[in-house]
Amino acid sequence: MMLAGDEFGRTQQGNNNAYCQDNAISWLNWEIEKKGNALIRFVQRLTALRHQYPILRRNRFLTGQYVEEVGVKDVTWIGTNGAEMTQEQWQDSNMACFGMLLDGRAQATGVRRSSADATLLLIINGHSDSVQFSLPDDSGGIHWSLLIDTNISDLTDEPKFGFKDQYGMTARSLLLLRLEMRQ
Repeated sequence: MMLAGDEFGRTQQGNNNAYCQDNAISWLNWEIEKKGNALIRFVQRLTALRHQYPILRRNRFLTGQYVEEVGVKDVTWIGTNGAEMTQEQWQDSNMACFGMLLDGRAQATGVRRSSADATLLLIINGHSDSVQFSLPDDSGGIHWSLLIDTNISDLTDEPKFGFKDQYGMTARSLLLLRLEMRQ
């Protein structure tokens, strides 16, 4: 959720209740500097990705249930080892990095048939240290393409990564990758 000015770094100095203040905390400074322009381009990229990939704006709740007719789950939670998370990993209070695999082949409607959306992997590192994340394998794919790394403000290309490749995630960062499929 964004508020006017968030797209160029207006912080309100941490005040989330500044509506009643008529001072610099609640005013918008329209003199956007270099850092603000980079943040605007990043937000524009995020907005474009949301429009480009219907899986990011589904109108059905994710269930994580395997659908035999389709052969995949709509969402799979991935650990740093690149495999589906176990119950023990879910119980680990020190776990601060995991992935959410949104499989675009899963049914998009109530009809049990395969969809043709892109398959995306969203990885969140909430840890205060960097973490090595092993990218998951997928028999229907070729490789992963990096769409977003919150540590890289102006990602100009889409670097490719193989299955089981290790990606060094910086502390408190987010990645979004797309699975490139076989034709």
